[in-house]
Amino acid sequence: MQVATAIAPVRELIRALPGPVAFVPTMGALHDGHLSLVDAAREHATGIVASVFVNPLQFGPTEDYAKYPRDYDGDFAKLAAAGVDVLFAPDATAMYPTGFSTTVDIGPMAHVFEGEIRKTHFAGVVTVVAKLLNIVQPDVLVLGQKDAQQTAVLRKLIRDLGYPVDVQIVPTSREPDGLARSSRNAFLTPEQRAAAPTLYAALVGMRDALLAGKSKYDATETADKILTEHALLDYFDIVDADTFEVLETLRPPAFVIGAARFGPTRLLDNLWIPD
Repeated sequence: MQVATAIAPVRELIRALPGPVAFVPTMGALHDGHLSLVDAAREHATGIVASVFVNPLQFGPTEDYAKYPRDYDGDFAKLAAAGVDVLFAPDATAMYPTGFSTTVDIGPMAHVFEGEIRKTHFAGVVTVVAKLLNIVQPDVLVLGQKDAQQTAVLRKLIRDLGYPVDVQIVPTSREPDGLARSSRNAFLTPEQRAAAPTLYAALVGMRDALLAGKSKYDATETADKILTEHALLDYFDIVDADTFEVLETLRPPAFVIGAARFGPTRLLDNLWIPD
């Protein structure tokens, strides 16, 4: 695996790869979920590029940028073992040099749910991915379904700005008890870790109630009863899979989505309901 920390060198390395090229962007602290994205990338491309960059633009002033888990040596070893050809690992100065001021706003979808709670989050996500896509110029972009709103936002970015890239969404990687794999799981205490799978269980209950013909109100009540009382709920809802508009009745394709806090750690999850 070849590693570059600046834009010009990584472009040279990518140009030498056999095509098509797939790209897996990450913020590091890699787990099996990230590595499943690399495995999926290999099914769609010959050359595999990954990035590790903890993006400061997507953290609000009270959020955990400084505390976000970092394990660069471990990440590099995992990506090399997974068969990544080129790793782009810039620092913030390489991505946002002095005077950088451009951001991308894709509209209302970025200002609901996660965008309402984390006001500047999606502007940061969309801006960094727009820049990474311009640097890497991949044929395939590989994303994980765990951050469903993020994938919807990025698909809209690609549609609206006409990026010539095929987007592949990989199903959420889960622990045996159903908890979605996330770098933030490392912050959970043993007691919080034991309680955290109730978020997934609550979404399963909500989905199953909707598919059984229950009303949205009843399905949400089912989810509320399953979520542990030790969690602080941010939301349960049903949304259109493409627009993230709230649905009052189930109309697939859709997501049931949820977010809750276990102590100071905030976890997201979702379940896709296909046509």
